[in-house]
Amino acid sequence: MATGTMKWFAQGLHDLGNKLHDLDTDDWRMGIVTGVTPAVNTAAPHWGGTGTTNYATSQVAVTGTSYTAPIVLASEAWALTATGAAMDFADITLAQDAAGFTNGGYGIIYNNTDVNKRAIGFLEISATNVASLVTGAIVITFNAAGTLGLAQA
Repeated sequence: MATGTMKWFAQGLHDLGNKLHDLDTDDWRMGIVTGVTPAVNTAAPHWGGTGTTNYATSQVAVTGTSYTAPIVLASEAWALTATGAAMDFADITLAQDAAGFTNGGYGIIYNNTDVNKRAIGFLEISATNVASLVTGAIVITFNAAGTLGLAQA
């Protein structure tokens, strides 16, 4: 998996089909973790709610002012496209911060509206857990065509 690659938890996609998430109106967030490597087949991924794999326990330390965890994903959009539908978020910039974390690995996207805080996907920031706000800003640029796209074959 390459840095910047977005992956979707199989359970998260299954939950979409079971109407557990509203891509139009739910409150989507991303927490940054360290010391764990998410996988698409992670069992019941969540962020501090109830489930099998609680990624909130692996969150980087919130010591500076740039990363006020978790990140509220802005400009959420679930819209029709020419061939299907796409979900998108605004790009994220975490400013350089001398008191920030130095061990970021992955961003876990989860539904904060859901009482169980189910996670639907993850983004690789640094597979070796060395992303650092101390040495510079971290910029996450989501795919311009949509973070999650459903298209006709």
